[in-house]
Amino acid sequence: MSEITSIEPQKKDKERCSIFIDGRFYCGIKLEVAIKHRLKAGMQIEKSKLDEIQLETEKSQAIDKAMTHLSATMKTKKQMRDFLVKKGYTEAVINYVFEKLEYYKLLDDEVYCRAYVNSVSGKGKRALEADLYKRGAEKCAIERVLSEIDESSDEAAAVLEKYMRGKAATKENLYKGFKYLLSKGFGYDTAKEALEKSGEINEDY
Repeated sequence: MSEITSIEPQKKDKERCSIFIDGRFYCGIKLEVAIKHRLKAGMQIEKSKLDEIQLETEKSQAIDKAMTHLSATMKTKKQMRDFLVKKGYTEAVINYVFEKLEYYKLLDDEVYCRAYVNSVSGKGKRALEADLYKRGAEKCAIERVLSEIDESSDEAAAVLEKYMRGKAATKENLYKGFKYLLSKGFGYDTAKEALEKSGEINEDY
């Protein structure tokens, strides 16, 4: 058994309260639900009971919040989980929401990765990979999507051309351009090919 050490009204939503178990925040529920189940500080309760209460009373609201969160932009599973945790939902409610969203194909890391890759230009595979990891996409989804694309030296050359605009094609500037391509996530060979297409290449690269 665990102890409810405090129940505090939420600042951003006066109709909800935060439940603290053994001195730590555990979940959020509606005030009327807390009253209905006679929850109070000092009460001994199983965490599974709180999970059950929240799942029974707030699963529909949790789905609504998740759908609203998705309406702005696609989300990775990690981004959605972090959002629901921040909202104070228990693992039971989060699992319920995920089950529904995945069933209707509204939460799919591979789809997210593919959409992200298609929406971004001027970045190499390494940069795209780093971006997707930062957004919490699953490793297997990232690998599958990136394996489908060939890093284009034409795109790297276009990035280099933009970078070199207004600069003299000196060895120093070309080297800086080469490093710039690497910083944008293009591979060494791709960056070198881009330099070759620019008409200026030094075997030192």
